[in-house]
Amino acid sequence: MQVIDSILRHQFYSPDRTAFSENDTNVSYRSFFVHAERIRNVLLHHGVKPGDSVALLLPRGISAACCIYGTLFAGACYVPMDIQNPVSRLSYIIGDVQPHCVIGDGERPDWCSASVAWIDINDPAFFKDEPQDDVDVIYRSGAEDIAAILYTSGSTGNPKGVSISCRAIDAFVDWSSTTFGITANDRIAALAPFHFDLSLFDLFTGIHCGAHTCFVPQSLTLSPARLVAWLEDSAITSWYTVPSILGFLAMRGGLAPGRLPEMKRILFAGEVFPLPGLVKLANALPDVALYNLFGPTETNVCTYWPVERTRLGALETIPIGGVACKAGLMVNDEGELLVKGPCVMSGYWQDGDIRTAQEQWYHTGDRVAYNDRGELLYLGRMDRMIKSSGYRIEPAEIEAVINRFEPIQGSVVIGERDPISGQRLVAAVVASDSLALNELRIHLKQNLAPYMQPYRIVQLDALPLLTNGKVDYQAVAEMI
Repeated sequence: MQVIDSILRHQFYSPDRTAFSENDTNVSYRSFFVHAERIRNVLLHHGVKPGDSVALLLPRGISAACCIYGTLFAGACYVPMDIQNPVSRLSYIIGDVQPHCVIGDGERPDWCSASVAWIDINDPAFFKDEPQDDVDVIYRSGAEDIAAILYTSGSTGNPKGVSISCRAIDAFVDWSSTTFGITANDRIAALAPFHFDLSLFDLFTGIHCGAHTCFVPQSLTLSPARLVAWLEDSAITSWYTVPSILGFLAMRGGLAPGRLPEMKRILFAGEVFPLPGLVKLANALPDVALYNLFGPTETNVCTYWPVERTRLGALETIPIGGVACKAGLMVNDEGELLVKGPCVMSGYWQDGDIRTAQEQWYHTGDRVAYNDRGELLYLGRMDRMIKSSGYRIEPAEIEAVINRFEPIQGSVVIGERDPISGQRLVAAVVASDSLALNELRIHLKQNLAPYMQPYRIVQLDALPLLTNGKVDYQAVAEMI
């Protein structure tokens, strides 16, 4: 894995250069390497072997980044978990991934099985040994070794683990560092949670190039003016984030020509950027290069489009562009985008093992078409998947949770267009008796991640059906 070779090189030749910063804490490449090596030693002490998985129940930040690199140093793969997820979802992921150990903050939570080793990141007893300071003991992973398992929403009602190989991360790092010209002089803003595939840029591309990655304080996401001020004060040059955040800043962040003077490039992905918001952002930051990156978690980034400001006024939809990460692209007769190449996942993780993808081409489920310039356009989903605030959400997972609530006889979740988040979740429900919406919302909060909570819940007498007996989703959308 070439990013491991990169950090070994940087910690030797430029040890005092800052690798990561978080609030008022800065960690140099040398210090970061030493801390990650200590994590590696702790994992080896707990019997972690190459090919094992290590779950991380930690917030985004320097400590979690150290654990990720320490896990990779041991030849294991990291499984980042969203600490805001309900217990039921966290328990399911642990049961499915079957990690050798879990690294968390504090004592083992009640829901975490005692059969899985628990490592408290703040327990000094685990870190008393000095690092070996020998780069030769760092495990050299092969291209097809799994580096990360990222859990996304699943159509079966449960989250599914996408297995990302070292080969896929190397392909992305090579492409992103070259395409966007990232250098050791760059300062990267890191806002994506580590269970979200956008974080691969923050974790690996910056380190590969010897750049300085700055973790954005989570509290700033709700204060656009303060977030803009932080980006300025931190002299950020590069940022990879979701359109909903950028649209929020463009509308309420006080952006205007002259603001963010150090910013060179902004990359966005995860959802469709509403055209008015992109126009506003492009006008407010005329000297910043903008890029639309596209691809499901299973392919990371497979296409991209450098935003051409002169064309925005005439566009009806923003192109997703052309090939990224040496991907092979094909559009089948149904208009679905198929992808192959080094960027594609190795398979889905299930019950402690990987289910390797059998087909050469990965079917994305995305409808696309070429415009007269040969650029791909995104036309929507072949299935019911919803993209909201950068998250890919399977309505079936939410519906399965709703249907477990005793009075519910049936439910449908759809996406309602929203200029900020792209789509908002709306649930239509049918209940046998009087429905206490507050109790249903408590049930949902106990079983679904915050980003999967319906914005609205509408009660219907019955779900409209097609002649074949299936739910008429278009009719549901018109009714609510």
